[in-house]
Amino acid sequence: MSLSHKSIDELHKLLVDKDISVVELTRDTLENIAAREDKVDSFITIAEDTALRQAQTLDERGVDVSNPLSGIPLAVKDNISTKGILTTAASKMLYNYEPIFDATAVEKVYSKDMIVIGKTNMDEFAMGGSTETSYFKKTKNAWDYSKVPGGSSGGSATAVASGQVRLSLGSDTGGSIRQPASFNGVVGLKPTYGRVSRFGLIAFGSSLDQIGPLSQTVKENAQLLTAISGHDIKDSTSANCDFEDFTAKIGQDIKGMKIALPKEYLGEGIDPEVKATILEAAKHFESLGVIIEEVSLPHSKYGVAVYYIIASSEASSNLQRFDGIRYGYRTDNYQNLEDIYVNTRSEGFGDEVKRRIMLGTFSLSSGYYDAYFKKAGQVRTLIIQDFEKVFADYDLILGPTAPSVAYDLDSLNHDPVAMYLADILTIPVNLAGLPGISIPAGFVEGLPVGLQLIGPKYSESTIYQVASAFEATTDYHKRQPIIFGGEK
Repeated sequence: MSLSHKSIDELHKLLVDKDISVVELTRDTLENIAAREDKVDSFITIAEDTALRQAQTLDERGVDVSNPLSGIPLAVKDNISTKGILTTAASKMLYNYEPIFDATAVEKVYSKDMIVIGKTNMDEFAMGGSTETSYFKKTKNAWDYSKVPGGSSGGSATAVASGQVRLSLGSDTGGSIRQPASFNGVVGLKPTYGRVSRFGLIAFGSSLDQIGPLSQTVKENAQLLTAISGHDIKDSTSANCDFEDFTAKIGQDIKGMKIALPKEYLGEGIDPEVKATILEAAKHFESLGVIIEEVSLPHSKYGVAVYYIIASSEASSNLQRFDGIRYGYRTDNYQNLEDIYVNTRSEGFGDEVKRRIMLGTFSLSSGYYDAYFKKAGQVRTLIIQDFEKVFADYDLILGPTAPSVAYDLDSLNHDPVAMYLADILTIPVNLAGLPGISIPAGFVEGLPVGLQLIGPKYSESTIYQVASAFEATTDYHKRQPIIFGGEK
């Protein structure tokens, strides 16, 4: 059996007992990537030389016995800055950009002796829900290569689901960790806004973006979040929270907890079989002693409209820095400075990015600001208040992660509105700055269904407690796609 089938704790024991070296584990990971990458296209860059140098140094120094992540390979989404390793945000605009600094989250994983093995494919500048807008390649679903992997962290999800790595980092602006986790049958968590530093994350929507972990199991997810979270003076929106071990509540009883099931999350537009799977999961929680009750989040229906005004407005501001002057792509077709700006952006940005820049610029423009951006901010407050009312009486909220299982490649990327609506269940969590997790909860026509658990701010430990209880009493997470040695 490949080392990729072993848990983080099992790999840690092998490393501590010197049954394997960090170099051997790194080489095994690189071999798994080489064997599987052409089927799923998870990576933009493989950092083989850098990873092996890190592994050699760690072997010489010795693995940290008290740190389960010491020597463990990690994939990183390509919008998270890595010093000396290409960071493109899957865009022609940054096709040759090699940062001179690490993102804080990357600094933190290095401080835990993790090995950055490569950078994963994504929707360009994280704008998309299917990883089809990348300048470089289209990633495929690990369970069915004719299906999308979800997005925008599709490469990070498929790298884990296909067994290339145990752990990866993604980013989530409107569901970009949870939706691909759902489509690929892995665990993905979007932390509370501010829980993980955004310093070094190439900005899309600054009031929405969060870096978070993807993994095979709930405990491994909690281990990685523990490593990357914490206050950062380089990020003015970073939350000043005390250190927390997010594995602490895993294994604790959940009997007597109250979980809300919003009627809006199981209404119109939700695939009937996905709905049935989630209702079955709710019954399973009841068998574990959890109280499940229906509630209402009445303003959630406005989430998609609010999100695409706010996120696009913030993107139109954030992406102004890409001008062809300082780094990245520059047009060859110019006569003056204005030509450089206009032609560089016209040639360097893809259609989806340009669409959102134009939408955001319009929303912020004179005469339209009050009608669109200001009003979207007001409705965002109503969505936040809906969640607060529910969390006054309930520990968590339960629902599907996505309204359907993974859909066909090239089926929605020509219909932006349909693509946007696919994020209807994940977007409100970002608008409210809440933590949310997607865990495997079943299958429809052989494709994974994700169960979403949403909590109040800074309730990640409780989310992991409940998610691990579900995982421990079901076997959905144990099923693997054929590429990872499974039967289907």
